[in-house]
Amino acid sequence: MDLRAIEIKDLEEAAAELAALNVHKGGIGIMAPKAVTRIIKIRGIDSVALNILKQEMLSVGGDCGVSWDAFIRRNRNSEGILIGTVAQIGEVCEKLEKQPFGLSALAQKIRALEAGYGRKDLVLRAGKYKLNLGKRAHIMGVLNVTPDSFSDGGMFFDREYAVGRGLKMESDGADIIDIGGESTRPGAKPVTAREECRRVIPVVKALAKRLQVPISVDTSKSEVAEEALDAGAAMINDVTGLRKDRRIAKLAGRHKAALVLMHMKGSPRTMQKDPNYKDLMSEIAESLRNSAAIAAEAGVSGNRIVVDPGIGFGKTVGHNLEIIKRLGELKSLGYPVMVGPSRKAFIGKITGAGSEGRAFGTAAAVAIAITNGADIIRVHDVKEMRQVAQITEAISNV
Repeated sequence: MDLRAIEIKDLEEAAAELAALNVHKGGIGIMAPKAVTRIIKIRGIDSVALNILKQEMLSVGGDCGVSWDAFIRRNRNSEGILIGTVAQIGEVCEKLEKQPFGLSALAQKIRALEAGYGRKDLVLRAGKYKLNLGKRAHIMGVLNVTPDSFSDGGMFFDREYAVGRGLKMESDGADIIDIGGESTRPGAKPVTAREECRRVIPVVKALAKRLQVPISVDTSKSEVAEEALDAGAAMINDVTGLRKDRRIAKLAGRHKAALVLMHMKGSPRTMQKDPNYKDLMSEIAESLRNSAAIAAEAGVSGNRIVVDPGIGFGKTVGHNLEIIKRLGELKSLGYPVMVGPSRKAFIGKITGAGSEGRAFGTAAAVAIAITNGADIIRVHDVKEMRQVAQITEAISNV
């Protein structure tokens, strides 16, 4: 007799394991949800509702972590951790729909989270382009046309050289080319919209005529976004998550462009001055959810929104590592997740390597990020990281 523990991440893997045993199709549908555990953190819930939720979970064989304080006094802003299989949580949702204290609304939110979590049919629309993110992780190539970016500042500042670099990245396997005209490195000074347009727009116009992949423009200024979209860009990458200029969302909606919403604590000039969080992943998720709601209200459809936790933007080394490790938690937002670890300072602080010597550290971060659910990887070294992505996914999809 032989025993071994097996790891099952999702319903698809559970179904495959059961099918390999020749379990009846009907039985697979019943048993697969029992093989996958969900742990859901709930914030801002009434303690009365939380205690009802705990009793309901216990009744189906699951549980709910509740603070002792929530047991002994009324608190309208409590937190809890729901623990159960997919089957148990589905059963509890049916019970909650008949309960008061906001539990019916909670059941709807849990069902929506479950529907969005780990989706493998994600399709991103960007102007005329359709990117099938459910099939594989996509590579966004970084093209900085700035004199002061942390990694490649000045290298592609010459217009013709920048155009050549963009074409080379496409041939190396980039699915998106992201052009930036303002450095967002820690401590960077802002530039005017006019100067940013002077740097970016001619490159966008030239590449839009020659590229077969969508162009993204890394900007937090609506003036730049508008000119870029008119020039042929199909995506706007806003590192402020619409906190600085909400008009960007209206422009994206009007042009049917994709919109990347990133989390940043503070501004580039201040973000690395002792950043701290009470609950890192919850705060990032809440911020991104709010940004997405602003975008949706402005007319950006859900299949044109991407979220980015903002590696290195108001985070310590520990924060960056935790984000990559727990990246999959952001999948519950229901949007594609982009991550940009490429050549970042946290890699240098761990390895001691300068920005030009961080390719292998970046490769490790990219592999783990894809394993943990990244849909888009933003990188400088397209050819190398494309290969990393291909091998990572080949292993993951066995």
